[in-house]
Amino acid sequence: MHPTTDTPTTARPSDPLHHIRRTSRLMVWACWAFILLLPVTLAVYWAVAGDGLLAGHANLPASAIGVLLQPWQRLAGAVVMGLPLAFLLAGLWQAKRCFEQFAQGRVFTRQATDLLRRFAGWVAAAALAAIVASAATSVLLTLHNPPAMRHLALGIGSNHLFTFFFAGVVWLMAAVIGQGQALAEENERFV
Repeated sequence: MHPTTDTPTTARPSDPLHHIRRTSRLMVWACWAFILLLPVTLAVYWAVAGDGLLAGHANLPASAIGVLLQPWQRLAGAVVMGLPLAFLLAGLWQAKRCFEQFAQGRVFTRQATDLLRRFAGWVAAAALAAIVASAATSVLLTLHNPPAMRHLALGIGSNHLFTFFFAGVVWLMAAVIGQGQALAEENERFV
């Protein structure tokens, strides 16, 4: 009689992309959550945040707003700051579509590469728009101040630089994947 081992074996799915597919499905849901919640969060924030907090988003000191903000200023500020958010949401939409491709097992495809590039482009556009929107918002928020107390503040922070860097990394990764796809297609033609 041969000894048998009853050690439990770890069941491995037959699909080598199992983890990628599962994680991608979660990322699709995460993208949907951001796409739906971020605009609501922006609107609520601009409706209830104190003047000093809003000034900070326009690269202004909290004391820069000398007069209580009017409702139209809050609305205009939300709309202006909504532009970079709209670009970011467009990027998230591209990311969601890319994750949908991954969830279906279509990882190294031209469409997935194009979606990654578009995501990177929209994220970079959002960072650039955030710089411009912040400057425009500084004017909006101090419009009712006395003439010598109005501001135009332009600021580029580490968050903008990191966002540009991140977009560049994703863009480069998409380019490398695209180059790999082109080489694979070329090799298939020779075989």
